[in-house]
Amino acid sequence: MVFEFCPRCTSTHLQMENHYRLECLHCGFVYFHNVAAAVAVVLKFENKVLFTIRNNEPDKGKLDLPGGFVDPGERGELAACREIKEELGIDLDVSNLKYITSAPNNYLYKTILYKTLDLFFEYELDAAAIHIEAPDEIQSIAWIDPKVMDLDAIGFSSIRTVIKERYRN
Repeated sequence: MVFEFCPRCTSTHLQMENHYRLECLHCGFVYFHNVAAAVAVVLKFENKVLFTIRNNEPDKGKLDLPGGFVDPGERGELAACREIKEELGIDLDVSNLKYITSAPNNYLYKTILYKTLDLFFEYELDAAAIHIEAPDEIQSIAWIDPKVMDLDAIGFSSIRTVIKERYRN
């Protein structure tokens, strides 16, 4: 449960419905723990995909795709470009960003399970030289051929699903 006490009246008489709707039975306050939007970018060069190695939990040390959460009021495509700039210092041309698919995911952060809807984009790079701009988030990077990679090395289930379904054929 997201809360132990009602944020409005501090009552402990809370009822959770469907794992996302919390209601205070004392004052009637209702909180919806809705899905959070996130973006991931499949950066491609030749036949390889750029994976980052996570430097933080969840899934520290596992493979990830560059990306992150969409800010309130932000378009998914612009969030993808912003995240790539923040993490890797690359300015993407949004007109060359190709939407691929979406996939649900779970993101456990400090004991709270966030349900996310991950939006996946693809972008073809002209070169493989990449510099990490966010070493607090990214341990290292690796160019990997998705057709022969170990899918279990990927941290998030949404990324495993997309790599398996879109890049293993």
